[in-house]
Amino acid sequence: MFPTGPYLIIGWVILTTGDHIIEAIGMTRFIIRDGKVLETGEPKVHTCPLAKRFASPVDPITREAAAANISARIRRFGMCTKDRQVLDEETFVLFGASELMNTGLRTGTLEAAVIACDGAGTVIVRSPEMVQGIGGRMSGLVVTTPYPEVIARIEDAGGIVVNPDTGAMDALAGLAKAQEMGWTNVAVTIIGSQPELAEEIRARYPKALIIVVHTSSVTSLENALRLAKVADLIFSCASKYMREAAASMALVQGGIGVPVFATSKAGKILIMERLVETDQPILVKNTRLPVSDMGSIPEPLV
Repeated sequence: MFPTGPYLIIGWVILTTGDHIIEAIGMTRFIIRDGKVLETGEPKVHTCPLAKRFASPVDPITREAAAANISARIRRFGMCTKDRQVLDEETFVLFGASELMNTGLRTGTLEAAVIACDGAGTVIVRSPEMVQGIGGRMSGLVVTTPYPEVIARIEDAGGIVVNPDTGAMDALAGLAKAQEMGWTNVAVTIIGSQPELAEEIRARYPKALIIVVHTSSVTSLENALRLAKVADLIFSCASKYMREAAASMALVQGGIGVPVFATSKAGKILIMERLVETDQPILVKNTRLPVSDMGSIPEPLV
């Protein structure tokens, strides 16, 4: 949550209390205020196989098309508003972060998940429906403002909002609260620009299952390798560096266009559990990773 009054100038917009910032759809940055897209940045990726499959498809990725998609999300489930829906049973992709955590919570491999939610900040969830309702619809949350209505909805469904007064995103505080509650097999999502956070989580919470999302922001092979050494699951997004790091460290690759890489046995188990759950036909083959020549990938890689 922002302090009272102007907080930061981005482009022509002065951010104030009540604003939200997200990055999504080709690394496009959006500012949302009062249920409307106030500003849309310039996309860094022009085409993405996942964006083509959105409920409101984006192909190619332009500022106008990206803004229309975000506006559709606001109308459909109240993203970045007090009407935000937080429960959902529908899965969107086979190997999405929320889908994998969804599976882990159902099988008992995971006891809880620490994730970010617009309108609430860091949240501890224990139900598959909530991890899907929040995580399946959210990517790249940078700043949010808490809404009492959203927080009440989360708490009524059994979730825990870690910083209800500020809406701050603090994965370490979420893990500390989960441990206080007696949960040790906990998944936590972090974004690719936070290798230091990933390393601190691994040092302080060795049983945590670290899932790295929104990795188009990874700016060097060094940071990609740092993430791969301590994380369990890493989504490559449009990052050439994550794909390069995966070539030497990944145990399993799930998907082709925007793949997830398991870099630990725990991550591998979660992908295998997801395979057991699905009714989709699956090819399992040992091969050198990463594999990208069987389908389209984001363009350009950054």
